[in-house]
Amino acid sequence: MIALGGNLPGPTGDVAGTLRAALQMLAARGLALAAVSRFFTTPAYPAGSGPDYVNACARLSTTLPPLAILAELHAVEAAFGRVRSSRWAARGLDLDLLAVGQAVLPDAATAAAWRDLPPDAQLRRSPDQLILPHPRLAERGFVLIPLADIAPRWHHPGLHKTVAEMVACLPEAEKAAIRPLSGQAIRDSALVIAPPTA
Repeated sequence: MIALGGNLPGPTGDVAGTLRAALQMLAARGLALAAVSRFFTTPAYPAGSGPDYVNACARLSTTLPPLAILAELHAVEAAFGRVRSSRWAARGLDLDLLAVGQAVLPDAATAAAWRDLPPDAQLRRSPDQLILPHPRLAERGFVLIPLADIAPRWHHPGLHKTVAEMVACLPEAEKAAIRPLSGQAIRDSALVIAPPTA
């Protein structure tokens, strides 16, 4: 499962167009699209750091191992001009690997340590290896709400909660600020929003 987002126009036009094009490029690179969520507009984080984001999630079907999937995500970001300058900077395209089934990487203790990192440490530190599930997954409404479209029953192996349960734990104000993209332009694309599964 991956998260997609951006808040700056790209070579294909608006942000929604960039996300659609990125999904098509992933599929062309052998990462078949199993399901795509609706697109949502979400406030930039931290507050005031830029225009609103467009966010979505997708389930991919592949036999690639996690590190190879991550390399493919980075290659697609680079193809759309992504330069990793600073954390939480405005960007045209951001692709995050959220989870690969129930895999926990590199191990349960390390994954838990990154997941439990205090907020001030999150600003100063970033992992130098792949952590799965994504350590910030459970606290990001802009990820969980789209993810609930396509995998509400997926079970977090470290927190022992489903996506639907994690959404229920989000503050109401945060949930209210995440809205489906007006007009749902994605429905006019070649992508299909599949029904939710586990």
